[in-house]
Amino acid sequence: MRGLQAAGGAPLTGDTEEGAAQAAPLPARRIAVLATIVPIVYALDLLTKTIVLRTLEGEEPLVVVPGLLQFRVIFNSGAAFSLGTGMTIVFTCVATAVVVAILRTARNLRSLPWAITLSLLLGGALGNLTDRIFRWPSGFGPGRPSPLQGHVVDFIETFPGHFPVWNIADSSIVCGGILAVVLAWRGYQIDGTRDTGAGKKTGKDAKSTKENSDG
Repeated sequence: MRGLQAAGGAPLTGDTEEGAAQAAPLPARRIAVLATIVPIVYALDLLTKTIVLRTLEGEEPLVVVPGLLQFRVIFNSGAAFSLGTGMTIVFTCVATAVVVAILRTARNLRSLPWAITLSLLLGGALGNLTDRIFRWPSGFGPGRPSPLQGHVVDFIETFPGHFPVWNIADSSIVCGGILAVVLAWRGYQIDGTRDTGAGKKTGKDAKSTKENSDG
C-alpha cells in the first residue's frame, strides 16, 4: 500500500513542483512589462512637454495638417482633454489615488494584457501628476502659493476648434481605460484567469433541470 501511495503520489508532487516553477516567473515578467512601458510613457510625456514649452510657448500654433492637426501650448487646470477646469486639487488627489491603487493591484498581476493596461494608466497618471505637483502655480519654492494645483501642459490639437487639446499622458490614460473596459468585458482577470460566465450558466441549467424534474 505504501509503495502504491508513493508511486501514485510521485507524479502529483512532480507536477505540482513543475507547475509552481513555471508559474513563479510570471509575476516577474508582468512587472517587467510595467517597469518598461511606464518609464517610456512618462519619459515621452515629459520630453514632449519640455520641447513644446521651449519652442511653442507664446507662439502661434504650429499647423501640421491643416484642419486636422496642430500643436498649440495651453495650461490646463482640469482633467484630461481640458475637462473640469477649476478643480485642480481634486484631480491631483484622484491622480495620486489612481497611482497608489495601480501599484497595489500590480502585486497580483499575472496577466500580460492587464500589465500593458496598467502600464498605460500608470505612466499617464504619473505624467500629469508631475505637472500637478511641480508646474506653475504649484511647487514648493517662493512665489508658488498653490501646492498640488499645478497646470498640466497640453499641446496636441486635433480638428482645431472642435476637439480639446491633449498630451501624451492623456492619450495613454484613454488607451489604458479602453483596454481595461475591453478586458473586463471579455472576462479577463488581473490574476491571469478568465471568467467566461460558465458558472452562472451551469447554475441556470441546474435550476432549469430541477424545475423540470419537479414538474
